Amino acid sequence: MNKDMLKEISRREKQSGIVPEPDIDTYMKAISVEGLKGTLQTDYILKILGLDICADTIVGDAMNRGISGGQKRRLTTGEMIIGPNKALFMDEISTGLDSSTTFQIVTCLQQLTHITEATLLVSLLQPAPETFDLFDDIILMAEGKIVYQGPRSSVQEFFEHCGFRCPERKGVADFLQELFSERDQAQYWYRKDQPHSFVSVDNFIVAFKKFQAAQKLNEELCTPFNKSESHKSALSFNMYSMGKWELLKTCMAREWLLMKRNSFVHIFKSSQLVVIALITMTIFIRTRMKLDLVHASYYQGSLFYALIRLMTTGITELALTVSRLSVFYKQRDFYFYPAWAYSIPAAILKIPFSLMDAFLWTALTYYVIGYSPEPERFFRLLFLLFLVHQMAISLFRLIASVVRDPPFAANFSLFT
Repeated sequence: MNKDMLKEISRREKQSGIVPEPDIDTYMKAISVEGLKGTLQTDYILKILGLDICADTIVGDAMNRGISGGQKRRLTTGEMIIGPNKALFMDEISTGLDSSTTFQIVTCLQQLTHITEATLLVSLLQPAPETFDLFDDIILMAEGKIVYQGPRSSVQEFFEHCGFRCPERKGVADFLQELFSERDQAQYWYRKDQPHSFVSVDNFIVAFKKFQAAQKLNEELCTPFNKSESHKSALSFNMYSMGKWELLKTCMAREWLLMKRNSFVHIFKSSQLVVIALITMTIFIRTRMKLDLVHASYYQGSLFYALIRLMTTGITELALTVSRLSVFYKQRDFYFYPAWAYSIPAAILKIPFSLMDAFLWTALTYYVIGYSPEPERFFRLLFLLFLVHQMAISLFRLIASVVRDPPFAANFSLFT
């Protein structure tokens, strides 16, 4: 929310005589403040999801230990809900998690739903009783068909109407799962005055259509939507949430942050280049070379070695690019930003590093080796080495993007 939108909301509230709630009004004003490094909305989502204790911890990968599995699941949820999403669909979010972690995640989702009035559809396989009790409505499926759809509090009433009752010490979710098994169904039959016969899924569906929850659902679906209550602004007709310039600035800030976090790699690479340049100065030193055809090969060798060294400094882009591809493809598929908004900042912010590496090598080795002393030739070599470094960075980034496997990408880069 920007300040212009907040002003418009305040103006309309005054015209209509609406007095906003203090908490909501304070929250809206806080998230509209510009120029801050962090936003209240981000901190609020971190607090809801219980991620504030690990806000400054790396996520981790196969080589680096980071946050726990449950925190990673909650991080993925927070990544989706930080935007203006009002409908989220989640499939098997409890896979690989214990019941306690699943309960924490679903509790966060319940708070999100009630506070922001969002809609969440979550599929779970045999949830724990405490997790099951967090849902407002449930959709019960068996054999690919919907058996029940309605309030969670009415599900036991429906099956009691069908002749089945959940025992007191039995979890409702386990009861619902075992109810459609021909082997387990009989133990839940409570009408002792009537013999039990297996009730199929189709019979449950027929009974549900006569249930009050199904009739209420049909009435809601049959009532047409009043278009006069809608507005064009309620729907988004843009693929991305921001304009092209805002997307570019956001990705630029993100790339700059990643470069600062990897500053050790760039500093070490430049320091290594300086050391190799000093060694090169002693090998191709000017006092040992003459201007004749015999020693011309030494000048060519020094130029070739300079090209090789500037090219190999770009090989660090392989590991950096491959490690970011999974995040890039996920965020691109969710329409966070287009591919050009991701690639252009990466290319622009590498220009100073290419210029610095080319300048360090040229300034240290040019006159010591004994190249032509004209300044024009010096800057010409500097420009050529700068282009070579840019080409190497782009080449290794291309290899990493196409191959997407670190060992195979490293082997493939040897042939370039």
